[in-house]
Amino acid sequence: MAGAARDNLHSRVVALLKVVMPLAALAILSSLFLFSRTIDPQDAIPYADVDVEDRLRQPRLTDAGYSGMTEDGAALTLTAAEARPDETGGTATGLSGVLSTADGATTRIIAPQAVIDSKARRIELSGGVQLVSSSGYQIDSTGFGLALDRTWMESRGPVTALGPMGDIRADSLRLDRNADGASYLLVFNGAVRLVYQPAK
Repeated sequence: MAGAARDNLHSRVVALLKVVMPLAALAILSSLFLFSRTIDPQDAIPYADVDVEDRLRQPRLTDAGYSGMTEDGAALTLTAAEARPDETGGTATGLSGVLSTADGATTRIIAPQAVIDSKARRIELSGGVQLVSSSGYQIDSTGFGLALDRTWMESRGPVTALGPMGDIRADSLRLDRNADGASYLLVFNGAVRLVYQPAK
């Protein structure tokens, strides 16, 4: 009799739990929706802070890069914060780069703006351009023309330079290959003024 009573109690408990447990689960689930906070669409994570229509009208590249060799063996590497290509070449902003000539010299280039002419294989740098050469010159000018197919660079206005010899001011400056084809010349032209500061 005792065994039958135990079995009967067990059956009743199991039957009761079959009803109570699903009801408890349903109560917990409904409370999640009942007490959940309202969602503000303004709190959504901004996945992209760009104007898609503007990007479609005017395609652009961010962190764009260019790397190439000139016909005389110099390596030119350029990067731009933003570039906008078009049928003639395009424009770029936040330009920086390095020109490494075959004789081992390097010139670091920094320019706020640039216009690329694909047909002429040339870049016009503007907005206040700075050149820093491995020979110790820091040169500033409003703009420079830079060739992509050969080692050539020319200022588009007066230049100021700090170098091993001192403070130099000139109407223009040109970096070009020497007549021997193996070396390069940095030539200051026009009214050149040098304040000589001998090494201490």
